[in-house]
Amino acid sequence: MSTIAANILVIMLHGVGSSGNDLAPLANAWKDRIPGAVFVSPNAPAPSSFGSGYQWFSVAGVTEENRSTRIADARPSFDQVITSIIEANGFAGKLDRVAFVGFSQGTIMALDAAASGRWPVGAVVGFSGRLASPLPLQPARETPVLLVHGSADPVIPAAETTKAAATLQGLGLQVETLLLPGVPHTISAEGAAKAGDFLAETFAE
Repeated sequence: MSTIAANILVIMLHGVGSSGNDLAPLANAWKDRIPGAVFVSPNAPAPSSFGSGYQWFSVAGVTEENRSTRIADARPSFDQVITSIIEANGFAGKLDRVAFVGFSQGTIMALDAAASGRWPVGAVVGFSGRLASPLPLQPARETPVLLVHGSADPVIPAAETTKAAATLQGLGLQVETLLLPGVPHTISAEGAAKAGDFLAETFAE
């Protein structure tokens, strides 16, 4: 028997106006595929600007021009959340055994965390997101990335995943993409299954 996922921390990062509880079901979907993994799905640090749920940064009045500044401004609070989770679960000094899994705005923050070089984690999975980080990008090239996006996403176009993959590959990262025909702004069963396989294979020992 292999010891797949004997000591893995999977941190799940929700989208704007949502909460950690919304991504928690992924743990049930993946726990058999990556046995022994610890799953944590925190709430983002700020209440949503739109009255329900939480946000990593406000999207009220967000534009292509100001988005990267908002991401940069959100880094201290994001890092505080991540640091507390990593320390509480005994993964300080073991970032190569940590995975970020994001949806929508959570993907934006997960990709920023890796692409900025602040969090050289063992893997990043991003659903329905984009790479919008301020330059320079200085990722750890050892971090593999899976990006999943529905072609019918009306919130963040699937072209953003294609663009993000090209940028990250240009920086030397190993990036896989899965574009799902007809899928809207959501995590589909097919996308979740692919992500579970990706994490299991990435952390296999």
